[in-house]
Amino acid sequence: MRRRIYTDPTIASSEITPESVFLNRRALMTASVASALAWPAAAKARETGEKALPHTPDLNSGLEAEKTPVEAVTSYNNFYEFGTDKSDPARHAHEMTTDPWTVSVGGLVNKPGALHLEDLLGGFDLEERIYRFRCVEAWSMVVPWVGFPLAALLSRFEPKSEARFVEFKTLYRRGEMRGTRSFGSVIDWPYREGLRLDEAMHPLTLMAVGLYGKTLPNQNGAPLRLVVPWKYGFKSIKSIVEINVTDRQPATSWQTLQPREYGFYANVNPEVDHPRWSQRFERRLPSSIFNPNRVPTLPFNGYGERVASLYADMDLSRFY
Repeated sequence: MRRRIYTDPTIASSEITPESVFLNRRALMTASVASALAWPAAAKARETGEKALPHTPDLNSGLEAEKTPVEAVTSYNNFYEFGTDKSDPARHAHEMTTDPWTVSVGGLVNKPGALHLEDLLGGFDLEERIYRFRCVEAWSMVVPWVGFPLAALLSRFEPKSEARFVEFKTLYRRGEMRGTRSFGSVIDWPYREGLRLDEAMHPLTLMAVGLYGKTLPNQNGAPLRLVVPWKYGFKSIKSIVEINVTDRQPATSWQTLQPREYGFYANVNPEVDHPRWSQRFERRLPSSIFNPNRVPTLPFNGYGERVASLYADMDLSRFY
């Protein structure tokens, strides 16, 4: 059979190899081919208004030399609101309006309220954090995020003493998010995630507003997303519009959809396999069939010294 390579960004996502085939049959080829297809769309997205952000560089990071090329970071994404193929977000996320933007914070807080986009970009001291970013399908990146600690945001609203968890919700706008129309019967929109309060207040937990020194592209979760570097990527909810502080563990989207495969905690643990694949190794992007860039998975994604104490009394094979 003659192999065809599509480079036209107008091709419908239905003509692209389904995600399940990519993951299960062409695992080593996925990153290189999908990224090559989406790079033109990602480049076009970067021309539509991303702005430089003032920030303090992460001068102490040992990951500087390992940074993933920006083209891969912005073209190979999970954002099911725009489609299930890794190239769909770069193709379609430009349809999402991100300005004006408001994030509401409520629940068990003393000062419920909202912040507008200009408050988020101008009201916090921004810093660059070069973090490993590990996705559950066994691929990973090293990304220089720009943002501020989630703790700084939550502290403004003063969580109450009985607070135990933090719930997040993504924008749900069917007219601008084609994936919510075609994939709506599977996920109960809007997309939801959650953290324990001590995880949310940990200094490594970041509210990202940019990457590579510029504001976030839409496909990467503009204008505000969560980054929790010791957890799998599906915990890093994108395009956040609502945050609620609660005393009960919130129902998250993937845990609701597939509880056997996606636990609430989602800590990177090479000793606990996903039911359909091993987690002991990862493919660091960019990757190809000839250069798979395969590396061992590190417990807690390499941040164990900083975060393992959060789970000292837990059975991590049960609370996965």
